[in-house]
Parts: sequence; structure tokens; C-alpha cells
Amino acid sequence: MTQLPLRAQLASALGRSAATLSRMTGRGDGSVIGGRVGLMLEPDLLRQLARDRKLALVSATNGKTTTTRLITSALLDLGEVATNAFGANMPAGHVSALSEHKHAPYGVLEVDEKYLPEVLDTTGAGVVCLMNLSRDQMDRAAEIWLLAQKWRKALSGKPTHVIANCDDPLVTWGASTAAKVTWVAGGQRWKEDSWSCPECGGPLERKGVHWACRECTFHRPEPQWVLDDDAVIDPRGQRWLIDIQLPGLANRSNAAMALAVADAFGLPVERALPRLREVTSVAGRYTTVERDGRHARLLLAKNPAGWLEAFDVSDPHLPIILSVNAQGPDGRDTSWLWDVDYRILRGRPVFVTGERRLDLALRLEVADVPFALCASFSEALAMQPPGRVDVIANYTAFQQIRSEFGRAV
Repeated sequence: MTQLPLRAQLASALGRSAATLSRMTGRGDGSVIGGRVGLMLEPDLLRQLARDRKLALVSATNGKTTTTRLITSALLDLGEVATNAFGANMPAGHVSALSEHKHAPYGVLEVDEKYLPEVLDTTGAGVVCLMNLSRDQMDRAAEIWLLAQKWRKALSGKPTHVIANCDDPLVTWGASTAAKVTWVAGGQRWKEDSWSCPECGGPLERKGVHWACRECTFHRPEPQWVLDDDAVIDPRGQRWLIDIQLPGLANRSNAAMALAVADAFGLPVERALPRLREVTSVAGRYTTVERDGRHARLLLAKNPAGWLEAFDVSDPHLPIILSVNAQGPDGRDTSWLWDVDYRILRGRPVFVTGERRLDLALRLEVADVPFALCASFSEALAMQPPGRVDVIANYTAFQQIRSEFGRAV
């Protein structure tokens, strides 16, 4: 890599020191404060840190942290990789990640959907992975078609190689202005945000996996990579079993996207796939923690699409603890709870906690799902018999639970 200018070197070093101090004092993992300090001293630091690296940006409403981890694991076969492993997905987090691994020739950065145009313009990343768009943080996030429109403008005229999920019409529309697109049929279980054509507003017609607008020419492109249940079919027609350790269909879709990105970096499937199997947990997701003989598996769900995938992973024979907050990172508006079909929980022992437990309790009451209301997660866990229990929580509730168990990764 090219030597950084002296000012950038100083900003990067002081940022790393701030991050280390944050970790030592127990204030956090340092992945945000380090970047903020660096950018305060050198506003152009992200651009300078990104120069001469082969970068991939990963963006989506759901699954970007997991997919970032999978891609990173695969690319380690090629050499050192800089990444924001703990989900700090705005420019300060990107600066911290690249600064911590200042000599890494590769970088994989999770990017918040709203920040993707800015980060792409700043870093000049050669590869962008786009997976899904659905409603999220309804009180402050832009309408998702506006996000897709911003993606279109950001990608237009750039030489970026885009890896995109062609099963999501909004992602397809957002990616379609790119100079080069590799389409992946990664699936789309949540369809409630994509019944209208983003090109003309007409109705989308769906027949099996295919979709097309009834009023214009916008339609599902032909994929080069296809997720087929527990396997992925590559562009050469070869079928590869995805026997990863992360559970559920959504994670097999994440793995298919990761393999396509690895291929864009020149890493063949036969070398990338074994690396994906090494990933067992992602920032606490899918981790099982233990207390007094109770083994709780932690699942994260931040929006309706995420809850649908969490239900797919959870064991219907186990009791389940649900925890919902509405702090800044979650979004203050909990009306999205009414978009989740909780009837799938009928017949299971359900325990409700979190700062907005009454909001969730009302939703379950209307869905005719019996539940027990608990003042805290500790109380809910103590009410379980010894054995296994599933836990689904939204973002800050999930982080609070992780903190109780030492933030297991």
C-alpha cells in the first residue's frame, strides 16, 4: 500500500489509541470512537485508508453483518482482510476497521443502506454486494424505494462490479445501472415491500421465482448463481452443497452471495466454501449462552423481514423469549410489530420482556398468542425449566442480553 501522508498517519494512530482506551475502560469495542477521532483530525481519512486496497462493500436491510463475516472468512484464503466485524457500518466504523488493519490488501465493509452512495464515492470500492431492501426503523429511515433510487444514482457510470440479489425487485432496480452486475438468485421470503414496480409503479406479477411488471419491461434478470435449497449452482452449472454451521435458509442465501463475491475476487468456490464453514457465530447471533442449566440461543430480529427469518430458525418445540426495545438504534416507532405474523408461536410457551414489552404484549394478544409478561430478561430466563430456550430480540435488547453474558461473539 502507498504510504499515508503524515497527517493521516497521525489521525489513524490517535484513532487506534482512542479505540484501545475505549475497550480498556469498558465503554465499548472502540469501533466507532476510533473512527470519529481519526475523521476529526483528518476528514479525508477514509479515502486515504481505502486507497490501493481491493474492497467489497456489503449493504442490505437484513443479513449484511453475517454476509460481511462470511465474505471476510472466504477472502482470508487470499491474505489479510480489514473488516468492521462488529457492525459499525457508517464511515467512522469503516475508518476504524481500515486503520486497525492498515497493511491488509483486502477489505470487506458492511455499509448502512443510507450511507452506501457516500462510502462508495469515497472509497472507490471495486465490488458491491446488494442483498435486500425492506422497511426498517420507520420513524427515521427513508422510504426504501428512495434508497434504491440513491443506489441507482451512486452506481451509474462507475466501474464497480455489483453482486446483487435478483429475487428482490427493489435491489434489482437499484443495481441495474451498474456497469457490471452478477445476479444471484438468493431468494426473497418477505415480499410485502415489493408488490409494485419501482420503475413505473405498476403491479408486479409473480409466477414461482419469476417476477415481472405488468405495465413496463422491468423483470427479473437471469441469474448466474442460483440458491437451490441447501446448495448453490455456480455460473458453470456446478452444484455445491452449502453445509455451513449457521442455521436457516437466510444464511444459506447469505452464503450464496458470499461465494459470488469471493468469485469476483478470483477465489474459486472449492477454496471459499471450506472457509464459510468456519463461521459459527456473528457478533453474538446464534450463540448459545448458559445460566443455571438453561441454554439460551440468541437470535436477532430488527424488522418484519428479520422476524420472519428468526421464526424459520427457531425450534418450534422450545419455549421462546421475545425482547423488544425502541431506543435510537432500533427506531422509536414500534408500529412495525403489527406487520409480523406472530400466530406461528401458538402452542409454544412465550415470554415477553424488553422496554416495549407492553407494545409486543398487545400485538400478541390480538394475534391470540398466550404469553407471560416479564419485567426483565433475567426474570424470563429464570422462569424456564433447565434445558434449551430460544431468544429473539431486536437490536438494543439483543446487545443488552449479550452484555449480561460478556458479549459472546
